Amino acid sequence: MTQLPPPSSPQPTGHHTPDPDSPVPDASGPAHLRRGLRPRHVQMIAIGGTIGVGLFLGSAAAIHEAGPGLLLSYAVAGVAIFFVMRALGELLVYRPVTGSFATYAEEFIGDWAGFATGWSYWLMWVVTGTAELTAAGIYVRYWWPGVPQWLPGLIALAVLGLANLLAVRLFGEFEFWFALIKVLTIVVLLLMAAAVLLFGFGPLGETAALSNLWTHGGFFPHGIAGPLLAMQVVVFAFVGVELLGVTAGESKDPEKTLPGAVRRVIWRIALFYLGALIAVMALVPWNQLDPDVSPFVLVFARVGIPAAAGVVNMVVLTAALSSCNSGVFSTGRMLLTLSRDRHAPAVLGKVSRQGVPAAGIVASMTVMLLGVAANYFVPKEAFVYVTSVATIAAVFTWGIIVWAHLRYRAAVRAGRLRQVAFRMPLAPVSNYCVLAFLALVLVLLGSDSESRIALYVAPVWAAILLIGFRFSRHD
Repeated sequence: MTQLPPPSSPQPTGHHTPDPDSPVPDASGPAHLRRGLRPRHVQMIAIGGTIGVGLFLGSAAAIHEAGPGLLLSYAVAGVAIFFVMRALGELLVYRPVTGSFATYAEEFIGDWAGFATGWSYWLMWVVTGTAELTAAGIYVRYWWPGVPQWLPGLIALAVLGLANLLAVRLFGEFEFWFALIKVLTIVVLLLMAAAVLLFGFGPLGETAALSNLWTHGGFFPHGIAGPLLAMQVVVFAFVGVELLGVTAGESKDPEKTLPGAVRRVIWRIALFYLGALIAVMALVPWNQLDPDVSPFVLVFARVGIPAAAGVVNMVVLTAALSSCNSGVFSTGRMLLTLSRDRHAPAVLGKVSRQGVPAAGIVASMTVMLLGVAANYFVPKEAFVYVTSVATIAAVFTWGIIVWAHLRYRAAVRAGRLRQVAFRMPLAPVSNYCVLAFLALVLVLLGSDSESRIALYVAPVWAAILLIGFRFSRHD
């Protein structure tokens, strides 16, 4: 049902579904954004947000560190992410707006929270997009070593940026096909594993078995410390799942499509992460996997699939382009929200005749280009300092979502807001459990020498936000 807004907010559009090619009101500002994202786009964006390069590449080092116990890490983190998404889903049904978490932070926590959340999320995606553009150049050079590393990234940014500038539906189409490629890769792996385990097909038929999960040093070969130390890698593999909230202002009939997409998050995590990792470690014992090589490459090669490395390289390139596409989309919308909340220059709050925040998109793409250029002229360590902020920003954003949900529920109990039908289970206990889990992740960040730098950079970014907030315009 339609939730009544707070007194200071404009009325939401309710269940009326406008034509996707006409402007629609957005609770964060004037009526200009268009609801061009179809239900299939929203569903695939939700799926794509839960499958990233972290699974296809990063899981190799995590398996080496935790063994089969890594499944416990993904299960615990997956449950926490599920509750984060349920909290976000309830807020989205309450008021579906572009730049949702920044808007909810401002409404339920305070101006400072909206400012910090919006700019931190913008920075996270700008840095992530920059890193993925650099990675795209590396992946393309797998096939064409003579291509300059900067060229594929430049071409990718130009194509994705143009698509985002023309229409939100084009963003949805790109993301639909990017996500479909990732999903099909995992489905092929699962079907292949089932055939090998059940019927003994292929070269792995004699050695593959589910018992490989506990017969090579046990389920926890490095003790419980293994899954704990791998937790930060696992958590950051889920970065991007919250992107669904940024699409709210441009989704057709968001009060129906968004809850459905959120409900399925837990099943996608179980299938695409737990299912894929079980298949990998059942086909090839975990201690035979190379921490420096994608486990998908190794498994596909041992099953006998020709050009396995090339296939997985294509999938990883797709994941990188998907991440960059999401970065261009989300940063433009977040700058739009920040501008309309008077936390960014007014020009960034303008929307083009195509119904997209063109000024914000162009500004973000410019910063991404500068980031790619800087990556060639500054030491690698400097780039690590910046990307470490992105990891902290993700945890901060999830925490803000859960905190804002707590405040929303308090307003409902006080009778100031009407309760919506789509609710986060076990609240407020689940809220506090998720916040405790995110605090644990921050502690675990300090246990690793490479990730510890994030804890050093975070106070610097906090100081920048404090100064920026004091100089931002307020009513």
